[in-house]
Amino acid sequence: MSMNLNLTLKVWRQKNSNDKGHMETYEARDISTEMSFLEMLDVVNEKLALEGKEPIAFDNDCREGICGTCGAVVNGIAHGPQKATTLCQLHMRHFKDGDVIYIEPWRSKAFKVVKDLIVDRSAFDKIIQAGGYVSVNTGQAPEANNIPISPEKAELAMDAAACIGCGACVAACPNASAMLFVSAKISHLALLPQGKVEASERTLSMLRKMDELGFGNCSNERECEAVCPKEISIANIARFNREFIKANLGSTVE
Repeated sequence: MSMNLNLTLKVWRQKNSNDKGHMETYEARDISTEMSFLEMLDVVNEKLALEGKEPIAFDNDCREGICGTCGAVVNGIAHGPQKATTLCQLHMRHFKDGDVIYIEPWRSKAFKVVKDLIVDRSAFDKIIQAGGYVSVNTGQAPEANNIPISPEKAELAMDAAACIGCGACVAACPNASAMLFVSAKISHLALLPQGKVEASERTLSMLRKMDELGFGNCSNERECEAVCPKEISIANIARFNREFIKANLGSTVE
């Protein structure tokens, strides 16, 4: 049954990457529990616009939990309190009347704040450009049965490919590490025959780019796995480490 909530929002406001930034307080009144979190922000922004005030800037696109652009930290948790859920799919029924909600952008040296809750995540694009692709000429789409892949490996590859690159793993990690994201991209291709040709070069190139961009190192806190909206497993990080060892040793052992 739909109910209305009255909430207090503590929102991070920052004009640009050079601005120091600060928290501002807003009242969100008569918010339906059927709204998504972003729809709630839409209502607050409409009120701010009518008052002649600057609306809260936040990223969004599909609002279907697919694109990964909507991320923000809600009460200290990337994408908010609901497990395996992007912020755009988080509904207000998970909050209580009178709640105080703190909303902040991703915090990472590699993700500079563009404005308010919007950060520049092009660092992820640069990591993909460094090697997260298959460049061999495969010709026309082959018959599936021509390249046999075990169901187990196919499932693991698909699980890794589910990563939407939202950056929640970086925001949650105390070291701002991108290891879960990078390991998912490496695992996806390392598990498939088409990705094995460039496996060593890919692993070393993506790792070097990740370090160059200022991401921290993984210390197995598992915060990344806990907040990932697609539940990417840290088993991918273990696979990444094995691929790194093979790349360094020039081994062909799987």
